[in-house]
Amino acid sequence: MEFRVLGPVEARRGTTSVALAGSKIHTVLAALLLARGRIVPDRRLSGLLWGWTPPVTANAQIYTYVSRLRRQLGAEVSIVRRQPGYEIRLGAGTLDIDSFERLEQQGRAALQERRFDQASALLGDALGLWQGSALANVTPFMQETELPQLEEARMITWENRIEADLALGRHQQVTTELTWLSQQFPLREGLRAQLITALYRCGRQADAVRVFHEGRAALSEQLGVDPGERLRATYQSLINGELALPPAPVGRRTRPVRPAATRHRTVRPAGARGTTMPAPLADFTGRPCELSLIQRLLTHRPEGRGDRPRCVVITGPAGAGKTALAVQAAHAGAEHFPDGQVFVELSRPDRTPKPPAEVLTDLLWALGDRLPRPAGLGGAPELEELVHRYRARTVGRRLLVVLDRAARDQRLEPLLPRSPLAAVLVTHRSRPAGLDSADTVPLGPLTRAEAARLLASAGGAGRAAEEPRAVDALVEYCDAVPLALRGVGEHLAARPRAGFSELAERLAEPATRLGELRRLGLDLRRELLPSLRDLSAAGREAFAALAPQRDRAFRAQQAAPLLGLSSWEAEQVLEELVDAALLEAVGVDSGGNPLYRYEALVQLLAASLAGGPARVARPEPIVAVAG
Repeated sequence: MEFRVLGPVEARRGTTSVALAGSKIHTVLAALLLARGRIVPDRRLSGLLWGWTPPVTANAQIYTYVSRLRRQLGAEVSIVRRQPGYEIRLGAGTLDIDSFERLEQQGRAALQERRFDQASALLGDALGLWQGSALANVTPFMQETELPQLEEARMITWENRIEADLALGRHQQVTTELTWLSQQFPLREGLRAQLITALYRCGRQADAVRVFHEGRAALSEQLGVDPGERLRATYQSLINGELALPPAPVGRRTRPVRPAATRHRTVRPAGARGTTMPAPLADFTGRPCELSLIQRLLTHRPEGRGDRPRCVVITGPAGAGKTALAVQAAHAGAEHFPDGQVFVELSRPDRTPKPPAEVLTDLLWALGDRLPRPAGLGGAPELEELVHRYRARTVGRRLLVVLDRAARDQRLEPLLPRSPLAAVLVTHRSRPAGLDSADTVPLGPLTRAEAARLLASAGGAGRAAEEPRAVDALVEYCDAVPLALRGVGEHLAARPRAGFSELAERLAEPATRLGELRRLGLDLRRELLPSLRDLSAAGREAFAALAPQRDRAFRAQQAAPLLGLSSWEAEQVLEELVDAALLEAVGVDSGGNPLYRYEALVQLLAASLAGGPARVARPEPIVAVAG
C-alpha cells in the first residue's frame, strides 16, 4: 500500500485510492504517518483535530476515526493502541515523504560533490513526488503545526535543484520557473539571487538589476530589514560583471536537456490542476436526480455573466448529506475544472462561522498563496487585500470552489472567484443571502429503499439481508437521515457480533433515541445549534412549544392559540422555522393554507427542549389536518 502526504493525504492500493471521508480522518492518518512509527498521544491528536477547544467526546471520536481507518485500510496496515495514544505500522507499505527525504539527501550530497547532473536529476525526482500543497485535506490546526517545516524542506530542495541546473548552464530553462517562484516567495533571498544570476546569463542585465531592487523594497516594507549577505554579494557580482557561467567540471558527462516544465511537475502553482476536495464516500447512495441536476447547473455557461461564476446552493436540514452530495458532484464533474477544485469549510467545529479573512486565507492557501494566517498572527493582510489577491488568483481560471456549511448572514460574495469559467457549490441549511443569481437544489429525505441500501452498505450487506425487519425499523428510527444511518451502519460494521435487531431495540424508545444516536456519532443538538442560535426569541419559543405535534401536519391558524399569536404572526414564525430547516413546509390544505410538519428526529429535539420526552402531551394539541 502506498501512502501520500505531499499533497492531499491519501492511501492507495495500486492505482486505486482508498476512500477516506472528511478532513478529520485524513488528519488522524497524516499524524500517524508523520510520526514514523512513534506513538501519537491522544492529546496531540485532539490538538490537531480541534485546536484548543476539543469537544467533551474527543477521545471517543478519535477512537471512531481510528476504527474507520483500521476497517478501510485493511490487514495490510496495523494501527495499534499503545498508551498514551496510537501507533501505525505500515508493513510493506511506502510513504512518499520517506522517498522524498532519501532522494533529497542523495541529491544534496551530489551537489556538494559537484556532480551536478546527478544532483539535478535526484532533486528533481524528489520534487516530483509533491502533488500540490502538502497535507491539503487535513484540518487547519494540523496545517499550522506541520506544514511550515514541510514547505521549508521543499523550498530548500527546489533551490538546490536550481543551483545544480545553473551550474549546468540551464539558465534559460529555469528563468521562467524562478520568475514565478520569486513572485510567490518574495522574501526568499536565495531564489532572488538565483533569478538575478539566470537573467544576467541570458543577457538581461536591466531585468536582473530590477529584481534586486524589488527584493530590497519587499524586505524593507514587510520585514524592515536590508538584503542579506548572499543577495548583496550576488548584486555586487552583477555590477562587476562576475556572474558568467563557471567552467564545467572536469569529466562531466552531458545529456540532452529537457525543458523544465517537463522535467519537474512542480513548476505550476501549488493547487493548480490539483484538488483539496475530500475523497468521495465509497458507499454514497441515492440522490441520482439531485446529482444529475447539480452537474448540469455547474457546467452550463449562460451568456452575460460578466466575470461572475456559476453558483449552486445545496440546501437541507442537518444530516441530510449536503456535504457528501457536494463532494460527490465535484468528483463527478472534475474534468470540467482542469485548473483545480478547492474545498473550504465556512464554519468552525463548534458551528460558529469563520470570519471572511480566515476563509479567504484558507482559499489562498489551497491555491498556493502562502500568506500569514490571520488568527493570532501579526502582519496578516487586511480583508480588502485578501479579496484582491484571491480574485487575482482566480481570474480566468476553470475552478470549482466548494463552500461547505455556510452560516446565516455569512458574506459569500468576497469568496466567489472572478471568472465566468469557474463554478461555486455552496452547502447551507437554507438559501443564503447575497446569492440572488444562484440555483438552489433542496434535499428532502432519502426514500426508504435508498435509506435501506445506505444502511446495508455501511453496516454490511450480508448481515442486513438476514435481518430485513430490523433494517426497516432502523431506517424508521433514523428518519431516513443519511448522517444517522451512516453512524448506525459504521457502529455495526465495527462490531461484527452485534445484531441489527439489538440496535433497533435500543433505538425504539423515543425518549432515549437522541442519546443513543449521540453515542453513534449524530449529536442532533450540536448539529442544529447554529439554526437554534439564529432564531428570534419567538422562533425559539415556538420550536419547543409545538413539539407535541408528532407526525401531524398543521396550519398557522391551529398553531396561533398555542403560541399566543395572531394567525398572521404565527405564520411568520413558522416560516422562520422553515427557513432555518427546523420545520418542513409540506404543501397546502384544501383551502390553500400552508401546512407544516416536524421531521421525526427534529421533533424529538424540540420535545427535549420543551422539558420532556417526545411522548409527553401538552394542553390543547393540534388536530391533524387531513387532505
